[in-house]
Amino acid sequence: MSRDLSLRKLRYFLAVAESGKVTQAAVDLNVSQSSITTGVREIEEQLGVALFQRTAQGMTLTQQGSRFLQQVRLVFQTIDEAFDSLEDTSMAVTGTLNLAMSYTVAGYFIPPLLARFQRRHPGVQVRLHEAPRPAIQQGLRSGEFDLAIVLTSNIDQASGLGRQTLLHSPRRLWVSSHHPLLQRESIRLRDLVDEPYIMLTVDEADQTAMRYWDPTGLAPNILFRTSSVEAVRSMVANGTGICILSDMVYRPWSLEGRRIEHIDLDDPIPTMEVGLAWPEQKPLSDPARAFQELATSYHY
Repeated sequence: MSRDLSLRKLRYFLAVAESGKVTQAAVDLNVSQSSITTGVREIEEQLGVALFQRTAQGMTLTQQGSRFLQQVRLVFQTIDEAFDSLEDTSMAVTGTLNLAMSYTVAGYFIPPLLARFQRRHPGVQVRLHEAPRPAIQQGLRSGEFDLAIVLTSNIDQASGLGRQTLLHSPRRLWVSSHHPLLQRESIRLRDLVDEPYIMLTVDEADQTAMRYWDPTGLAPNILFRTSSVEAVRSMVANGTGICILSDMVYRPWSLEGRRIEHIDLDDPIPTMEVGLAWPEQKPLSDPARAFQELATSYHY
């Protein structure tokens, strides 16, 4: 099999994976939709696997696509690090950045982005603050925090904060590797009501879940509520229950080494959106603006 996958094609794949739509990827990269479609198809042909499931709602990563996405992100991170190591720092930004983040962001999103920022701007003292969303919103308005990385889909509409989404992470059904649901060709929420459900509560995950359960008139059969993603992972992997969570926090193995599979649902499940938030009525400091510029150009 040929391995001559160009960086251009990989960028096309990455843009589609992040946005879930060819049209949006074309806008983001300023190229034609046909170029995006052709590039992604050529990658799939070279790999011999389907990376996306095409639906009326857009493009959803397959299991093979999710694994490929992780490796592609590593490729671009390595390239970024190579350029950062040679970048001229004579005009580097200095100062202090008070950066707030929620639990999920701290554990599953911020580390590589923060590391790159610190390499690029060693003169900036970064002070990190983990807090729940209401405290972050208040801290941004009061000036305690300069900038925050949060689940932007949870930010109040009347919060007085500016928002910029950086990542759209699809939500899928998590089951153990031997679960009977794996044998089904299609799964809807109504097929899950009798299954014991492990409900994650951190970062308002339980409230978000009910926003797509409630319109169906159905409810999950909640066996256990927990703020620990690792507890959810272990319980699902051991067959205690199922859950629906985003790809950003998905890992195929539990701490005990048991396999977790994730499955696309036929019902429309909203993506988890991660991004920046800042006070609209206050100009960003130089360190905050530098972080925003890096976060916007970063390959997730």
